[in-house]
Amino acid sequence: MGGEVTFSVVVPVFNEEPVIEETHRRLNEIMRKTGEPYELIFVDDGSSDRSAEIISRLSRDNDSTRLLSFSRNFGHEAATTAGLDHARGQAVVIIDADLQDPPQVILQMIEKWREGYQVVYGKRLERKGESFFKKAAASMFYRMLHSLSEITIPLDTGDFRLIDREVCRSMRRLREKNRFIRGMVSWVGFRQTAVEYVRDERFAGETKYSTGKLLRLAWDAVTAYSHKPLRVATYVGFTLSLVSFIYLVFVVVRRLGDPLAVPGWASIVVINLFFNGVILIILGVIGEYLGRVYDETKRRPLYLVAKREGFDRGGNDS
Repeated sequence: MGGEVTFSVVVPVFNEEPVIEETHRRLNEIMRKTGEPYELIFVDDGSSDRSAEIISRLSRDNDSTRLLSFSRNFGHEAATTAGLDHARGQAVVIIDADLQDPPQVILQMIEKWREGYQVVYGKRLERKGESFFKKAAASMFYRMLHSLSEITIPLDTGDFRLIDREVCRSMRRLREKNRFIRGMVSWVGFRQTAVEYVRDERFAGETKYSTGKLLRLAWDAVTAYSHKPLRVATYVGFTLSLVSFIYLVFVVVRRLGDPLAVPGWASIVVINLFFNGVILIILGVIGEYLGRVYDETKRRPLYLVAKREGFDRGGNDS
């Protein structure tokens, strides 16, 4: 293996062919300013374009660049995990490849790290180039997660952050399959602070997070760090039982007061449909948690690496 590395930069990649070379150039430009040995770990998450080929070429031409290429698409969280597993730096930076998170902010994070902070996360003041719907949905998600989670997850933060080697070691011990990296970093604790910045538009290409993927990530985050959905199901069950009992008393009293009264079929059908719908929702919530338990019991690896390049070299300090 190569020599000591001060900084590792982990970059998950999925079909980012139009932006890879510019991302690589900007990261090298910023990291050279530190005057310390560093490495850039690009994790190709089963891209179907030329992303892995471009990174491989950059790795051959630049001693600082490493490539991890998955056997298939395992997801952004798995790609980030692989980068953390292979990082050798005293501090590790996580940043997406699309250049929405400005690489120059890394220098501010390093300053905070040198002051003694072990986690420095980027806090978004503004999100350029995103629709009103996406901004509103993101804001609602972060606030909902903040209120539901049993740990404190900072508002308006993504995966863009710097973590100390000790935090990275702790993260490597967390091997659950349904992962939410920013929640895991909050869970491990240590001394944390924020660096505020304005998020830019994508440099090129299109976002890889569809509405469906964002909703899935939100649900993974909620179920991974909160039991409150299960408690809500219990509360709803008790509440509906109470309402049912009250309605039963009403029906009995009405029947005794007017023996000739015939209960309405419509009300019976509506009530049955309502209660059956609620029961199915509660069973669905319970099923989601059980499904996660099932995933964990299979003990499959979080990812499979098809190719590694550049990990036999030391960091670049030029």
